[in-house]
Amino acid sequence: MSQSYINLLDLASGNFPTMEGKRRRFPRVNTAPGNLSDLDDDQARSVSSDQPSSIASDRVIIVANQLPVKAKRREDNKGWTFSWNEDSLLLQLKDGLPEDMEVLYVGSLKVSVDPKEQDDVSQVLLERFKCVPTFLPPDILSKFYDGFCKRHLWPLFHYMLPFSADQGGRFDRSLWEAYISANKLFFQKVVELINPDEDYIWIHDYHLMVLPTFLRRRFNRVRMGFFLHSPFPSSEIYRTLPVREEILKALLNADIIGFHTFDYARHFLTCCSRMLGLVYQSKRGYLGLEYYGRNIRIKIMPVGVHMGWIESVMKVADDESRVRELTQQFEGKTMLLGIDDMDIFKGINLKILAMEQMLKQHPNWQGKAVLVQILNPVRGKGIDLEEIRAEIQESCRRINAEFGQPGYEPIIIIDRPVSINEKICYYNIAECVVVTAVRDGMNLTPYEYVVCRQGISGSKSCSNFGGPKKSMLVVSEFIGCSPSLSGAIRVNPWNVETTGEALNVAISVLDSEKELRHEKHYRYVSTHDVAYWSRSFLQDMQRACADHFKRRCWGIGFGFGFRVVALDPNFRKLSIDAIVSAYRGAQNRAILLDYDGTVMPQNSIDKSPSQKVISIMNTLCVDPKNTVFIVTGRGRECLSKWFSPCQRMGIAAEHGYFLRWSQNQEWETCLQGFEFGWMKTVEPVMQLYTEATDGSSIERKESALVWQYRDADPGFGSSQAKEMLDHLESVLANEPVAVKNGQFIVEVKPQGVSKGHVAEKIFSSMAENGKHADFVLCIGDDRSDEDMFEIFGNSMQKKVLSPNPSVFACTVGQKPSKATYYLDDTAEVTNMLESLSEAFESLPPTEEGYESSP
Repeated sequence: MSQSYINLLDLASGNFPTMEGKRRRFPRVNTAPGNLSDLDDDQARSVSSDQPSSIASDRVIIVANQLPVKAKRREDNKGWTFSWNEDSLLLQLKDGLPEDMEVLYVGSLKVSVDPKEQDDVSQVLLERFKCVPTFLPPDILSKFYDGFCKRHLWPLFHYMLPFSADQGGRFDRSLWEAYISANKLFFQKVVELINPDEDYIWIHDYHLMVLPTFLRRRFNRVRMGFFLHSPFPSSEIYRTLPVREEILKALLNADIIGFHTFDYARHFLTCCSRMLGLVYQSKRGYLGLEYYGRNIRIKIMPVGVHMGWIESVMKVADDESRVRELTQQFEGKTMLLGIDDMDIFKGINLKILAMEQMLKQHPNWQGKAVLVQILNPVRGKGIDLEEIRAEIQESCRRINAEFGQPGYEPIIIIDRPVSINEKICYYNIAECVVVTAVRDGMNLTPYEYVVCRQGISGSKSCSNFGGPKKSMLVVSEFIGCSPSLSGAIRVNPWNVETTGEALNVAISVLDSEKELRHEKHYRYVSTHDVAYWSRSFLQDMQRACADHFKRRCWGIGFGFGFRVVALDPNFRKLSIDAIVSAYRGAQNRAILLDYDGTVMPQNSIDKSPSQKVISIMNTLCVDPKNTVFIVTGRGRECLSKWFSPCQRMGIAAEHGYFLRWSQNQEWETCLQGFEFGWMKTVEPVMQLYTEATDGSSIERKESALVWQYRDADPGFGSSQAKEMLDHLESVLANEPVAVKNGQFIVEVKPQGVSKGHVAEKIFSSMAENGKHADFVLCIGDDRSDEDMFEIFGNSMQKKVLSPNPSVFACTVGQKPSKATYYLDDTAEVTNMLESLSEAFESLPPTEEGYESSP
């Protein structure tokens, strides 16, 4: 387990740089229950209520690193002017939200605001834009954004490992501390706005991945989603991050986590499996993770473009002369277009080399084909930018020198800011758009190109207007939009030769094929726009949070180990006083105990019971009012040996296939005359998987065979278990056996054998002897014990229990269960049993009937 020097408690007590000067707090849009002083203290108790507020308030708070607002200093240098950033995804996603839903934004500004002006700026942004700015001190901002985000997370999430200091740099603990400090400042702004019982919180991207822990710590039932807009790396890459578990656990405090593609989601789930031991399941069409009783949804939905905004820009561009200029400039030429940010992962030079390869392999394009590459301005302090720019310029100079002609250059680099209007003009005349990024989260350039090639009704200059619509795409298979563009030519950008050939194919295919591909792409892009994406995410977030107020929630753990346990309202800790009181008043008691994980710790090397456990069991068995059983999956031989001092204790071995009421009685079998010929079929199959799965083994019991893979690779072991399950179910279709997949096991056992069946048999036998149980204590810790917990209702209907029994179905550990009660660990189980044994010893002999004991 990775160790973190940072604890949320430390940060809350002041271990992060604070902004100087006193601040006037701007008016709240809404308030959270509690005092202002409580909200300023991160150690205040969690704010939540058992029932949602009666005041309806459909509202979502969108939290991101940057607000969807442009800020510009006034010409007189007195104050600021603000306007919406129409290109911002955060602003565009509002189109998919209900019209009556209020949207608030929390984030930072791209500009630096003097501390003296921050209150006034906050007031203006809140009143006019419903935005709450987070002002990060310069030292935190530098270490947070340019440091941890851009030097550690961004390269790592794009599969770049820091093999040397110039490749992202070694892990710097102070940058991690700044990252947490910045997330805490965003959290404090959210607290000033939130109504925790009514609001939805939607957090965006890798800059704020630990924010969910801050929010969940303060508001246990807050409804919160997170969407990652970058790739999520494979577990082999992600596990190199020193704070890997802290970030995973923080994300798991959200109710829904979104990714652009299944690959990204699969990598995240694999990390959760390998590092946290969590297993995901597919439930009714969505992926989910069970985490301390909370069901966390995994959402896979690529973001789209804003159709209305692009079309409005197209109308403006349509009236400009730039389209005509470009048309004249490239008359008689076939344009291939690339629009990329200047960074190491966009594969720009690979694209240029592929163009060179095409010109070499297909000389007929020399003098005709032109690659126009637009370089977007750098965002933040990138890695190796000067080296990349120099490499691009050198390749461009060399290729133009080799293939250029008077009035013709095959490679044109535009290294200046290009407005969206001008980009639309380039889209309009480009025959093909090429994206060769070696790793990219989504990349909406192909989507924008498809919409622009479709044109708009009444267009004067659109080259496609008035005729069939056509477009071609060559896209890297390593970008998020690739899976959704099924008509695109997908390439491995590292293979320059095949990429060059793809460029030739893209501009050489018949117009009819271009039209079909364009139609397919446009149909998808136009129906899966940004509104569709945001609407779908919000709906899934609402579903994920539907039962927040139906369950009992409380927080446990410190630092980034903090999590919320969500349990059924009737699920509560077993009170020693309550069970002792019921025990004293009962006449016929049934006590059924699991062994491993219940009276014996799971991680114990010596599995034999301690002398203390033997003594407690003996005391309980001496009482003639008690029927005490150990009900376990273990074999009868070791159980007989371990509990030989407990002569009056019953044992149900191998989940109840073998049963013995006391030491002086014979073993009974659950199924008389059962044949075990099926084992000869099962064992070779299990042996085959054992040889192929390092770390697995076979446990042979008298009535069952168990394949264990606890020590195998989690992903491979789970995959092999599923394959084995299908294999065994197929070959055993006509056998009276059950094949079950448990926790790191696959077990084959006779049908009808379960701990629930054992419990019913014990209750029925007691009833036949005139001892209807009026006190039942049943304790276990795993799935097999759930069979015992769910049979009590059926037993009462069969009248094998007394009319009003005191039933204590208890699981070990705070986790979802069919039991009504829980105890934290085996030590508490032992202490509780000891209290029951002492209750017996403290009563007079005549009351407990010592004289009738054998």
